[in-house]
Amino acid sequence: MNKNIFVVGFMLFAIFFGAGNLIFPPALGLSSGNFFWPAIFGFVITGIGLPLIGVITGSIEEKGYRVSLGKIHPVFAVVLLVAISLTIGPLFAIPRTAATSFEMGITPIFETTSSMSLFIFTLIYFIIVFYLSFNSSKMVDKVGSILTPLLLISITALIVKAFITLSGESTVSGDPAVYSSSGTSFGKGFVEGYLTMDAIAAIAFSMIVITAIKSKGVTKETGLFKQTIFAGIIAAIALGFIYISLGWIGNHMNVSAETIKELNANGQNIGTYLLTSAANLAFGEFGKYLIGIIVALACLTTATGLIVSVSEFFNELLPKISYKWFVAIFTLISFILSNQGLTTVIKGSLPVLLVLYPIAITAVLLILLAKYVKTPPIAQQLAVAFVTIISFISVFNQMEWATIGFISKLPLAQYQMEWIPFAIVGFIIGFIIGKVKNQAPIEYS
Repeated sequence: MNKNIFVVGFMLFAIFFGAGNLIFPPALGLSSGNFFWPAIFGFVITGIGLPLIGVITGSIEEKGYRVSLGKIHPVFAVVLLVAISLTIGPLFAIPRTAATSFEMGITPIFETTSSMSLFIFTLIYFIIVFYLSFNSSKMVDKVGSILTPLLLISITALIVKAFITLSGESTVSGDPAVYSSSGTSFGKGFVEGYLTMDAIAAIAFSMIVITAIKSKGVTKETGLFKQTIFAGIIAAIALGFIYISLGWIGNHMNVSAETIKELNANGQNIGTYLLTSAANLAFGEFGKYLIGIIVALACLTTATGLIVSVSEFFNELLPKISYKWFVAIFTLISFILSNQGLTTVIKGSLPVLLVLYPIAITAVLLILLAKYVKTPPIAQQLAVAFVTIISFISVFNQMEWATIGFISKLPLAQYQMEWIPFAIVGFIIGFIIGKVKNQAPIEYS
């Protein structure tokens, strides 16, 4: 393992180390109570493990997922990549950066959660994002290269100090209605990991990693796939340390039921409250201001990077519409949606992620499997089709848009992974049909 792998590994860590993701582990830690470890294990699988697999699988083809997904079906590739780009872009991830910035940077300082304050802040926020995206991303890269280490140093200091302070504290009681057993807690943590959006972001960002490794002189023939694995492991270890540590802190912070009720009434996110409280615990009164401002600035660079990458993707897909028009459209959409508030943005993203994640996970694993097992196209297509259908049905049931009783009786339903048997059955049926029809297997590099 050489120096270049460490460089790419930490670059990959920086890409996934989104400031907006830091709010989820503490909230999970608080609510999981005595079932913290199965819950955080589930969270780590989808929040870290799947992004790692996603990046590694993206390196199978030198041109990334546009080629490998296209081998399942060209239309499927376009639809999935468009859905992912909109999800990690203007519909959810970008508005979340602004709402998180407001709750961590403005609310602690000015002690306000009013709609007008949010409107003014997000207006200024997205004017800056628009300016940076419209002109040059080089400034963002430079600012990001300073803010990411600052954020990492601050979070690490917070973790160390909080460990020392809270080491004698017992686990808080949690939410017994949701975290009632190891199985249900694991399933809840598994789904909570969807909210990071990193597994689907890995599909969009994998080309950045491939390009970075290739720039070091590595090719497909000289170990592109292997070096991607090592770089991904480095990033996963660093993320794992931070997520688990922040979850542990949330699990040991004593927050009263009255405080939680007040936060919910004000529409304020519990994760941001826990982070600012932990910063106050670690650094004193100044701490919540320091970390809030750093997080807000880090979110700003993340939002700009996302606007740029999503606008470039759609401009390539629809070249008749200019890049600058896409920047304007996506910035405006993000501004409007961010004014719903952080809690609403997160709740709104959940149904989409509950559909998108199983499909994306299935596609990634099918591509990885086909690298080693000769697979007819229909096996991949049926597996994806079955998962898509059951994911939509499950979401309608979980969101209580329709009552579909049999869902809860399906295998793995208690872990919220009832789509897995359908992926396996679809693959097996398709594999048999492909063999009977003598269908040529999909060829991956």
